[in-house]
Amino acid sequence: MLSYRHAFHAGNHADVLKHFVLIQLLKYMGQKETAYTCIDTHAGAGLYALDGGYASKNAEFETGIAPLWDKKDLPAALAEYVNLVRELNPSGKLRYYPGSPYCADKVMREQDRLRLFELHPSEIKILSENFRKLDAHAAEQGKRPTTRGKRVIIASGDGFDGLKALLPPPSRRGLVLIDPPYEVKDDYRRVKVTLEDAVKRFPTGTYAVWYPVLQRPESRQLPERLKRIPANGWLNVSLSISGPSPDGFGLHSSGMFILNPPWTLAATLKEVMPYLVAALGRDDGARFELETGETETIGRRPK
Repeated sequence: MLSYRHAFHAGNHADVLKHFVLIQLLKYMGQKETAYTCIDTHAGAGLYALDGGYASKNAEFETGIAPLWDKKDLPAALAEYVNLVRELNPSGKLRYYPGSPYCADKVMREQDRLRLFELHPSEIKILSENFRKLDAHAAEQGKRPTTRGKRVIIASGDGFDGLKALLPPPSRRGLVLIDPPYEVKDDYRRVKVTLEDAVKRFPTGTYAVWYPVLQRPESRQLPERLKRIPANGWLNVSLSISGPSPDGFGLHSSGMFILNPPWTLAATLKEVMPYLVAALGRDDGARFELETGETETIGRRPK
């Protein structure tokens, strides 16, 4: 697991889905004045350079953020995500891409709390340095430091295990993002076990799980297993930019499974997902699927 570096995949179609949905969840949480806590169990480095290093090797951002970069007709909710990325690139050239910690920090308010876990020793070092630079930049602009007081805490360790001690959060309002690398099969089991435990500790929390859609049975079975966890509701959305490759390799599809989702999220996804399929789709296998309880919507790339 410690061989995984998210920089190889930064800004790809899976990141677009994950971060777009994350921003919508956080904005919904922010509609109430009461503070909330966001917990990211697998934070990564927080910020990625696309024009060098790992990200430039496979240039996976060309399957995700790049096709959206110059779009002028973005749906409003999707534009919120793209504009956040644009703020990182004031020159207008796409050079940097934000990970989920940066997305969360930009959307969250002064009174909210961000808790970040990262196990990889190199990644957490970069994550801490990136937040230090954010503090320095904020100071130069005369703004509040990102990590002032207890607002942001970065912990070195296994987020699956670390989550237990943080639930329920002090304000009894919270969002948990779980997106392990799934390099080992046990990650699929641990996602389910972790969620079952988390819901017992904090039944009213919102839980968002990112997962890859692969040929392996563990990947295919994960959403069905998560649906059986007792909660006030669930939502499952997936985005495929193409059909499976002949050799079965490569990530062409991913999903977000949300327990206790906001009631507004399904309507937002019904508006945005067809646009993403049209903008990012590469062949006739491009499609999205959206399930909420017993309802299901399937949309394919226009021919």
